[in-house]
Amino acid sequence: MTAPERSDEILAEEPPPFRLTRPVALVGLMGAGKTSIGRRLAQRLQAPFVDSDAEIEAAANATIAEIFERDGEAAFRAGERRVIARLLNDGIQILATGGGAFIDPETRARMRERAVVIWLRADIDTLLKRVARKKTRPLLNNGDPRVILEKLMEARHPIYAEADIAIDSENGSPQTTVDLVIEALAKVPGLAAPWIDEAAP
Repeated sequence: MTAPERSDEILAEEPPPFRLTRPVALVGLMGAGKTSIGRRLAQRLQAPFVDSDAEIEAAANATIAEIFERDGEAAFRAGERRVIARLLNDGIQILATGGGAFIDPETRARMRERAVVIWLRADIDTLLKRVARKKTRPLLNNGDPRVILEKLMEARHPIYAEADIAIDSENGSPQTTVDLVIEALAKVPGLAAPWIDEAAP
């Protein structure tokens, strides 16, 4: 078992800066850092972390790529819609969503109603570098990844812009991005309640 990163050890010892009163949902293109930033954010705020893609795979007993190949994108989006609707009813959490989730009008409306939505942005070179680490991106399997991502950015960025908050997730330290998210969340009216340590005497 490998030792945790020193930054994680430090974060785990610090009390959260505030307590969330609503879920936080992360949206953005593949490679924007929704899962990695979401995990760190959840740890820092001592809130549960949920990845909607992982939940979809568990419900379908298949990978995202397998669902796309077997059932098609429309069927996948329908399942994604149901799973995210269920997750948003599960209380306070940090929810990382798939790149296309917020594009669906029904899912987008539900997310905006139930959660604070954060768009994690990154430039195309950063996205390409990150997605190259995984070969499980169905939308990138049918052509030049750069061309596909450019088309996705053109189509999806205006919709992601409907999120409550936009944060740039570039090639710096993930903790820097987490700090920017926390700073932005602290300014949302009614979202950040004072933290009370229930274990304190």
